[in-house]
Amino acid sequence: MPRPCKQRRICSYPACSRFIPLEKEEQQIVIMTLDEYESIRLIDFEEMTQEECAAQMNLARTTAQAIYGSARKKLAQCIVTGSELRIEGGNYVLCEGNLKSCRRNQRCGNRCLRRRDSEWRSDKMKIAVTYEDGQVFQHFGHCENFKVYEVEGDEIREEKVVSAEGNGHGALAGFLMNQDVNVLICGGIGGGARMALAEIGIDLYPGVTGNADEAVKEFLKGTLSYDADATCSHHHGGDHKCGEDKHGCAGN
Repeated sequence: MPRPCKQRRICSYPACSRFIPLEKEEQQIVIMTLDEYESIRLIDFEEMTQEECAAQMNLARTTAQAIYGSARKKLAQCIVTGSELRIEGGNYVLCEGNLKSCRRNQRCGNRCLRRRDSEWRSDKMKIAVTYEDGQVFQHFGHCENFKVYEVEGDEIREEKVVSAEGNGHGALAGFLMNQDVNVLICGGIGGGARMALAEIGIDLYPGVTGNADEAVKEFLKGTLSYDADATCSHHHGGDHKCGEDKHGCAGN
């Protein structure tokens, strides 16, 4: 059975979930999700770093950065255009204050106490990279090997190259799930594979090129350069458009 999609942990619901400009009778509605609201609360109100925010929300740092960036853009849109802001929805789970990695600040008035950085950087994760000759392989669906890194805090504890065992597009997500992978770094990837990875809760960082080891180091530093919209660019010659009906890519 597939793992459930990873949810973003939030500490509490907002005190007010709707903000309406008084000066305008009609305005556009901007929806901010609860996980976006949480990133604003933690970073701008609780004054946490993006690294601290990511750990509190049970996310990779780059994912937390993207959520925070989206939330700030929506705030700016409301201020500049006089739009109505509503805070609702999103893929989240409400923290009950009993998780080992909980980072809730005492000022929020809930049950969980703030911990020192050294106590919660011990969380472990596995990062997989599409791999060929030391480089990030550029076609996920045709990847024959992955390099898997076991990480504790910001340090790589173990790394190994594992064969995809002949799995193709449709089975690679399940293969990574069986390897207990939390994060995938790759080059091009099709829409079907993206959906499969999302369904089992693997965070995706596509559009990465260059040395695989360096890519993982940059990811851990929060400086990895990636393209969230990168798609398959692999062609088998002539008129082939790399369509979903051929091998699962979103290049048609």
